[in-house]
Amino acid sequence: MAADNRALDVVMSYIKALDSQHYDKALEHLDDDVRIRGPAGETFGKPLDFIEMLRKWQGKYDVKKAFADGDDVCVLYDLKTTGPTVFMSSWYQVKDGKIVSVQSVFDPRAFGPPPERGAA
Repeated sequence: MAADNRALDVVMSYIKALDSQHYDKALEHLDDDVRIRGPAGETFGKPLDFIEMLRKWQGKYDVKKAFADGDDVCVLYDLKTTGPTVFMSSWYQVKDGKIVSVQSVFDPRAFGPPPERGAA
């Protein structure tokens, strides 16, 4: 049970740093070899590249539910950005107090151009 709490604490501290726009602090929670995967197959292998992308969107997490199972943490949330608000789910894996893996599920179309409308 203690491992559950430690992993959840790491992830929630990471999210709190992002929400406060303390990106350097958020970066401290990511392992140097973190693997980050998105719903369209996009990946980030360098923590700083991922943090720079998050900095661009200046997202705020409205956490709906967070739970842990050992070193695995799942967070369900609305991500409010400078653009859209998108419902997301992220699966974090934590080892030795650092996030080593993040896999997020959301509709990536929310971050793309609006669909074209046909002439009436």
